[in-house]
Amino acid sequence: MFDNDEKEYIESNEDTTENSTEEMDDESTKDITDNLNEEELSEETIEEGEVSEEDSEEFDEDGQPIEDEGLPFAKAEVVRLMKKNLDKDKMIRERVKVEMNRFLGEVLERVCEQLNDYPYTTIEYEMLKESIYPYTNIKRINEEKFRILKHLEAIKADCDALTMDVKKSLKLKDVDDTDEIF
Repeated sequence: MFDNDEKEYIESNEDTTENSTEEMDDESTKDITDNLNEEELSEETIEEGEVSEEDSEEFDEDGQPIEDEGLPFAKAEVVRLMKKNLDKDKMIRERVKVEMNRFLGEVLERVCEQLNDYPYTTIEYEMLKESIYPYTNIKRINEEKFRILKHLEAIKADCDALTMDVKKSLKLKDVDDTDEIF
């Protein structure tokens, strides 16, 4: 069926296939161990801003897993931004991560509702600036509120002083404050 040349060719191919599979087994084993070592190292040396597998698992106060479905933003991104703006020694509870995500989604919804109030089909930058004004200038708004409250307290104190002066100076000699004049 096969002549001698064909038999030699088949035998030589079998030898090379066996050698290549042995080499592949050694290489794949080496790759697997390298990958395992890299994973162990990456778990030990998690850099700032990265989220470990432990952080990605969500549990509420009762130990029940929290579903992150329905969260408006990627949780890892929100956590990264929170850690970036908090002191390094702060730890963030899972519920805080989820609620911050929901809060940011609610703020986005409110801004979009206000943008929807405009009659135009295209949203311009000026419209966005006006819609986000309360969120971007909250410090200034609170300072203004404090100033107005202090001014109102001063007006109230002036009114109280005037009331006392009126009662003292315009009091009739024969009539008590409690008696009616009618």
